[in-house]
Amino acid sequence: MQLQQEDRRLSIMPPEPYAALIFDCDGTLADTMPIHYQVWTEVLASRGVTFTEEQFYSFAGRTSIEIIRMLKDTHGYDLDPTTVGQEKEDLYAQLAHQALEIQTVADVAREHFGKVPMAVASAGLRSIVETTLKAVGLRHLFDVIISAEDVKQGKPAPDMFLLAAERMGVPSQSCVVYEDADLGVEAARRAGMRVVDVRILWQDPHK
Repeated sequence: MQLQQEDRRLSIMPPEPYAALIFDCDGTLADTMPIHYQVWTEVLASRGVTFTEEQFYSFAGRTSIEIIRMLKDTHGYDLDPTTVGQEKEDLYAQLAHQALEIQTVADVAREHFGKVPMAVASAGLRSIVETTLKAVGLRHLFDVIISAEDVKQGKPAPDMFLLAAERMGVPSQSCVVYEDADLGVEAARRAGMRVVDVRILWQDPHK
């Protein structure tokens, strides 16, 4: 079992050379996606809206406000983005204690703690990102937290990652990004950063 865990960790070690690491939060450092989906279904069901798991994962990397607006525009639902978004975040905060770290990715962060600057760049609200990282015991590892409130454009725009590099004081091209969603991978590439797609961990049944 220990050997398998080591193989998993080695499969996502950052490619040399690098000066800093940037991690997405949900689905990358923390196994929170099932909790987020539960919360979304409850909040939307109370308004007569059906939200499938396929829809949910297709929105990975987008902010709550963006998701609600896209549901409105695509399906014509009568949803107030601010009200629904806040209700969703409040309910998630109540359940965040159930979140677990994604050990293989968290181990990479722990191994680099104190050696290179590290940041989290997430489409979530700062309060939610902070709550999640504290729930899984990883908050102390990161020098910089970039959230949806910090940029005008979320992923796939590169803004979050570029701001993280700026605040860490390192060139963007020297950063390696850890992501689990297409939008995040694209954002990292637009920022001129190399990216480790952690979904490789789920694709190999032997890992």
